Amino acid sequence: MSMITERPVTGGAPGAGTPAEATRRRDVAALLRAYVALTKPRIVELLLISTVPTMMLADGGIPPLWLVAVVLVGGSLAAGAANALNCYIDRDIDQVMKRTKRRPLPTHTVAPRNALLFGLVLAAVSVTVMAVFTNWLATALTLAAIAYYDLVYTLWLKRTTWQNTFWGGICGSAPVLIGWVAVTGSLAPQAWGLFAVVFFWQLPHFYALAIKFKDDYARAGIPMLPVVASIRRVTAEIVVYTWLTVLASVLVWPLGMGPVYGVTVLAAGGMFIAEAHRLRRRGARGESVKPMRLFHWSITYLTIVFAAVAVDALL
Repeated sequence: MSMITERPVTGGAPGAGTPAEATRRRDVAALLRAYVALTKPRIVELLLISTVPTMMLADGGIPPLWLVAVVLVGGSLAAGAANALNCYIDRDIDQVMKRTKRRPLPTHTVAPRNALLFGLVLAAVSVTVMAVFTNWLATALTLAAIAYYDLVYTLWLKRTTWQNTFWGGICGSAPVLIGWVAVTGSLAPQAWGLFAVVFFWQLPHFYALAIKFKDDYARAGIPMLPVVASIRRVTAEIVVYTWLTVLASVLVWPLGMGPVYGVTVLAAGGMFIAEAHRLRRRGARGESVKPMRLFHWSITYLTIVFAAVAVDALL
């Protein structure tokens, strides 16, 4: 029998409940926010920026809205699952890094076992959604992306080699292939071209972030490139991969894209390259490189490129 038999007739607004009830509501809300945080929604949003335009290009217009919804839901769940499992695996290093020490596991808001189960359930639901509503290849790619991110990248590459970001880029580029396959049931040169754009883009994007949090990674014993190499080496690689990103986007142009896409990627690519060279010059002179400027611009660049893909598909 409940110890709380009635609400007080005085104090607080009508319907506000007792202080204990208010506390429970706050606790439930905080717990829900913690589980959402495990999925790293900002990363999920970034991944999905490339998916819908790719589906539009594959369809040659606007694909069935139910299919778009399925891929967005399935893709979001898959990315959230991979991120939640990443939080479970990385709980030992997250607690020593300033950038990650406020995540749900280091703060003990969510128990490790619960985070593991949460990630596995999301993975199972995402794969089931893709299997029921899309096709076997899209489903297989979805499952492979989750497994690669957590078992290959997080468990192995991230902790053992400075090339972790390069090889880890495979799973980050998978949403492009999944979106294309969900529409067509197969892969095509345009899909691989857009895959290359996202793949190469991830290196300058993430190297900029890794420069910012170099000390964090060093403290955790993670051999990110900025930890094991000089700033000159890192900024030189940023320039190389920025050029490769823009080159990949330009090479997609003759694969059936129109002038709107071409002009857009040339203009956005030129600005992206200029920003990378600015970072490189600062690094070469031993000045403060301000890597987050490139980091934020890289997000803008990717958004512009895939917005151009969408517009081109409609035209």
